[in-house]
Amino acid sequence: MMEDKEKTRLQTRIMRMFNDAIKRYSLIKDGDRILIALSGGKDSMVLLWLMAQRVRIFKPRFEVEAAFVKMTNIPYQCDDEYLQDFAKSNGIRLHVLETSFDESTDKRHTHCFLCSWNRRKMLFEAAKRLHCNKIALGHNKDDIIETALMNLVFQGRFSTMKPLMRMERFPMTLIRPLCLVREHETLALAEKMNFRKQIKNCPYEDASHRYNMKRIVSQLDEMTPEFNYSIFRAMGL
Repeated sequence: MMEDKEKTRLQTRIMRMFNDAIKRYSLIKDGDRILIALSGGKDSMVLLWLMAQRVRIFKPRFEVEAAFVKMTNIPYQCDDEYLQDFAKSNGIRLHVLETSFDESTDKRHTHCFLCSWNRRKMLFEAAKRLHCNKIALGHNKDDIIETALMNLVFQGRFSTMKPLMRMERFPMTLIRPLCLVREHETLALAEKMNFRKQIKNCPYEDASHRYNMKRIVSQLDEMTPEFNYSIFRAMGL
């Protein structure tokens, strides 16, 4: 009984932040067709669940589909059937796509960049084919903060992923409805709702700048609990 109450409180808290983000940044409008990028990780599964709840509300009226992109040259243990059942149980159709990249053809960019770029390319193509005008990504508040700090340290500019970003070269808009939710909150909800995380054995993940920045963000959180609010104000978000 206590466990159920804790799960309900957490669901309510995250749903409130999700709805706040939609309203604050005008992420969803009447008539939108939104493609949810489902990776199989905790954030994207929480995002799909939240979008499934929201689409049942009368306003704004919008439609959703979901896509899962498999990178065939990275050891990713994907349970397609589980993801299909998960999406279906939430009333959302899932499209499973496959792609890969050849690092020998581009020595200028990192493995992480090539992987991300090719996944994003597949999502854009799927969104266009499905007549979607928006793509919903599962980036949480920590992702946005980490990106800002990495851009500051490695590129000398203070910028980050925006909650809503209209693409210049494509008739597409990216939205990040989890932008106000901390990573530990999506992790806790995923655990309480028994979401099964897909296993990604990326050989480069632990060596990435983002992995290191996560530790720095954790240290800044320990220094002051107001850190995440302060940096969002500094970014004008």
